[in-house]
Amino acid sequence: MAISWHRCREQYRVDPHLAAAPLAVAEPDHTPEHDVVFAELGFRAASVAHEMENLGGVVTVTDATGRILAEWGDQATLARATESNLAPWFCWSECAAGTNAMGTALEAHGPVSIRGAEHWCQGFHNWVCAGVAVRDVVTREPIAVLNISCWRSQLPAAAGSWLANAATVTQATLKKHARDSGAELVAAFTQARARSRAAIAALDTAGKVVIADDLASVLMGVPASTPAVDPTLRWNPGLPELVGAVRYAVRQGAHNPDWIGSTQVFTHLSDEPTSISIRPVFSSGRLIGNLISFGTADGARLPRAEAPAPCAEPRRLVATRDNRMVLLRLSEIAFAESEGNDVLLSTDQGRLRAATPGLDKLDDELADAGFLRVHRRYVVNLSRIREIERGLKGELSLVMDDRKNTMLPVSRRNVPAVRRALKI
Repeated sequence: MAISWHRCREQYRVDPHLAAAPLAVAEPDHTPEHDVVFAELGFRAASVAHEMENLGGVVTVTDATGRILAEWGDQATLARATESNLAPWFCWSECAAGTNAMGTALEAHGPVSIRGAEHWCQGFHNWVCAGVAVRDVVTREPIAVLNISCWRSQLPAAAGSWLANAATVTQATLKKHARDSGAELVAAFTQARARSRAAIAALDTAGKVVIADDLASVLMGVPASTPAVDPTLRWNPGLPELVGAVRYAVRQGAHNPDWIGSTQVFTHLSDEPTSISIRPVFSSGRLIGNLISFGTADGARLPRAEAPAPCAEPRRLVATRDNRMVLLRLSEIAFAESEGNDVLLSTDQGRLRAATPGLDKLDDELADAGFLRVHRRYVVNLSRIREIERGLKGELSLVMDDRKNTMLPVSRRNVPAVRRALKI
């Protein structure tokens, strides 16, 4: 909740005196798969509508922008809810309505409960809410939120478990579709390999590798000719330019199925960029991934990535210590280390736990701020490297300027990127 308040104050600048949610403006593209999620959550919400009437509560379903699509429950509570625009077609994302269960669930992973004064906006302090987001199992982007709200009363004891179960059952269908899509990407890869001599790989819509041939696997630092149909087992190539190109291709292919693109990216094999061609792969009219051909330059050139606009305020990273939120300047962070699903930060204030879940996500957030992924477990602040130690076989280790002068290994596939970044 504290992290959510920080976003509302520093990033979204939501007026804490807001008394009603604004009308939704954004019109996101809904895929047929998203419509299936909306229908499933609508069914589950309608199934508990009678129980909600008896408890004086309401159930809502929102899309990925926080726009309420439908609601069910006690008529008196629904009438009161309209005073705050807790109703269809109004937006309850954090950037629109501050900390609330629907909007905060879109930002978090797992069920979220917001009670009374925990809401950022004073006008919503009489509400007690719980919500959970259903996320795309490949991209991890939110698709929808299922939410329960009560007026001046406690939520049902089973609310949390019911929400979590509804999300789990709904995402089970998405996981099956993702595995099917993975198998279809492998089939597309096999057909492309039979027609071309170029090094080829199949990547999903998040830029994860589903399968790669021998040469492509070396370029990306992933296992060769080993299908990863299950989305939880796919490999991160650790090549930011490649992942960015794939995500650009996904946006283009979604609007133009005939689109083919080309660009140049750095790989793990060379200090010079390599040309690639990107061809979207579709299944039943739905874009499921891309085929990457290395050493070719077919299709439209991708635009160069624009440099990020300079920030008017110092950029901060949020960490936690006990029950406190710590706001860190990036210069205070020496490196980040993965510990299961958590990320630990080595900082000038000691070891802290990052609020950002997962090292991959933190790597994405800091990629344009002088940080570099050097190992599957470590992201380092390049300006905090004190020494570089070379091994007999060319391996590198980094000595950081933290309190303990910690020595971190550089994985073999990341050595070229480190050499480029440090100009050695």
